[in-house]
Amino acid sequence: MRTFIAATLALIMTNAASADPVAGYDRLDVRVSHRAYPVGASVWYPAGRETYVIKIGDNPIFKGTPAYVGAAVAEGRFPLILFSHGSGGNMDNAAWLSSALAAKGAMVLAVNHPGSTSGDSSPRRSVHLDERASDLSGALDALLADPAFAPHIDRSRIVAVGFSLGGATALNLAGLRYQKAPEHPYCEGTANRDDCIFFANGGIDFTDLPDGFSADMRDERVTGAVAIDPAFTEIADRRSVDEMQLPIALINLGDEHRLAPVDVSENGSDLVHRLPDATYSVLAPAVHFTFLAPCKDAGAELLAADDDDPVCDDPAGTDREKVHRQIAEKIAHFVGL
Repeated sequence: MRTFIAATLALIMTNAASADPVAGYDRLDVRVSHRAYPVGASVWYPAGRETYVIKIGDNPIFKGTPAYVGAAVAEGRFPLILFSHGSGGNMDNAAWLSSALAAKGAMVLAVNHPGSTSGDSSPRRSVHLDERASDLSGALDALLADPAFAPHIDRSRIVAVGFSLGGATALNLAGLRYQKAPEHPYCEGTANRDDCIFFANGGIDFTDLPDGFSADMRDERVTGAVAIDPAFTEIADRRSVDEMQLPIALINLGDEHRLAPVDVSENGSDLVHRLPDATYSVLAPAVHFTFLAPCKDAGAELLAADDDDPVCDDPAGTDREKVHRQIAEKIAHFVGL
């Protein structure tokens, strides 16, 4: 016990001396009607007090991010960001982003989406987009009813942010719908793309998708959205694109796209030019997986040994942590931090 306390105090002192403030962090169990079990959620926020520090998302592959667990919330009201992870990802792998945004003066609410999270990523369940959006809307209900957090939320600035499949969820919450039976089915002509292989291996037929794929999941409390390398944009419902009035920020990572780019019509969605109020950024050098948490020195080797996706491999010249800072800055600017 003494060793644990000493190590914790040492980490607190190290963080206090660093340039980046340590954010507050807590967990929520969200009960929603569309799931058999509670959805795991987390909330990051500007800390008003210091508690003990642990590293969130730390594992043999990825570096964790320090946080004050259960600390009191700082005085004031803060914009709220709803974060949705990508297929096979999880909320704690994006701790670097949640912490950075909390340091800039935001609260961040994230969930682990059952059926498309780490260790529980099913192609069949991942196309139930309505359930993913409902996870975050349900988590928002819970947070707005929580007396420890609700008084600190600026309800006029609630922004959905997502990466990859989570980008589709963020846009869904802002009003974008997807075609259940598109004229040109998703993955038609791009069967060798990584996401298409994932869905094909699960037997997904993009000419016969579940009703929830095309559901209207607009959450009227959401005031804007940021989508980073979003999925499914080339089969976005045309009418919903035209009707979207909320500000949208679109970000592509690098010039080689794992998912359809949003700035061109050929092999892409051209969503940048079709949305009424959209901004667009490209961050390079980078690839899709550059979004994930910084890797430890042995991360790439461990992944290779397990024949896993090379999520630690970035293009030559890439500074992953610099790209992370750029992403956080763009979101902060969009939110008005």
